[in-house]
Amino acid sequence: MNPLEHQLQYPFADTMPGPGKTMELASGVRWIRMPLPFALDHINLWLLRDKIDGKEGWTIVDCGISRDEVKTLWEEIFATQLEGLPVLRVVVTHMHPDHVGLASWLCKKWDVPLTMSMTDYTTAKLWSMGQSNGGTGGESAAQHLGRHGMTDPEALAQIRARASYYPSLVPEMPTSYARILDGQKLKIGGHDWQAIVGYGHAPEHISLFCPDKNVLISGDMVLPRISTNVSVFDYEPLGNPLPLYLNSLDNFNHLPADTLILPSHGKPFKGLHERIAQQHEHHAERLAEVLEACVTPQSTTDILPVLFKRKLDLHQTTFAMGEAIAHLHALYFEGKLSRELCADGIIRFVRT
Repeated sequence: MNPLEHQLQYPFADTMPGPGKTMELASGVRWIRMPLPFALDHINLWLLRDKIDGKEGWTIVDCGISRDEVKTLWEEIFATQLEGLPVLRVVVTHMHPDHVGLASWLCKKWDVPLTMSMTDYTTAKLWSMGQSNGGTGGESAAQHLGRHGMTDPEALAQIRARASYYPSLVPEMPTSYARILDGQKLKIGGHDWQAIVGYGHAPEHISLFCPDKNVLISGDMVLPRISTNVSVFDYEPLGNPLPLYLNSLDNFNHLPADTLILPSHGKPFKGLHERIAQQHEHHAERLAEVLEACVTPQSTTDILPVLFKRKLDLHQTTFAMGEAIAHLHALYFEGKLSRELCADGIIRFVRT
């Protein structure tokens, strides 16, 4: 456990649900863990006891990626963990593959609606149809990373080869959905769950807070161990997502200090206000380091070792590049850096 984690509280310690099992965290709130084939090897999903139009059952929050092994684990949960009751609704926090990948499969299986934000639904639908590669693969992504200093031919070739990355994890989306907006209250099991929109990590990320249970399903907006990825990708090359993310964090400050946080990665924890402060401090420190490094012109690739001390695989590198650009852009749009497309075709940043 790193020093920052010592400032948080983990009410369930290291106890967690096994594969194909659930663990009750509060009345009518159950935790599921599903595998991911990445360095970040799991995602947390949630079952909420529900009643819709007089029918008893469950609401699923987030879905996992589209893989046969994940479907098999879901089938085990359906057979053993639902107390013989059906799924009534699927809610998705945002459009990243580990959250929305199996939304269509789940909705078809149970003949139930999908609920999520409009921006993330339409983005996921387009990307699942191959209308974009999701920023992590294909020719556009390779050109984007090349402009920011990635010159290794083998790495660029691998990125070009990942053109179907998003559709491989999200092969389809439901043909319709129910829209959820910031501040809207979903009635789940007789309790209000208020939607809190966050920006920067995804187009229109939805977190859900239940005052009655004092529980926040934070999605990827607030995580206990790792920093939420905030990136600039090829589909929005002049984006400035880091201030959006940091401002969004402050939307959670009004919640009680003892709120139980259910994050998409890591363990359920308490210490929301402390974690928000940690994230503000973390990014302030990283921005200061980037500004200091840019005393001479620097590409994004030059900045990577400033922000990331560990060795990165290619999947991690694509997100690390996006995050480094986000820090450079935050300083650029604040007027602290200038940027130039140099003669070699690479964008470099330098202190003003």
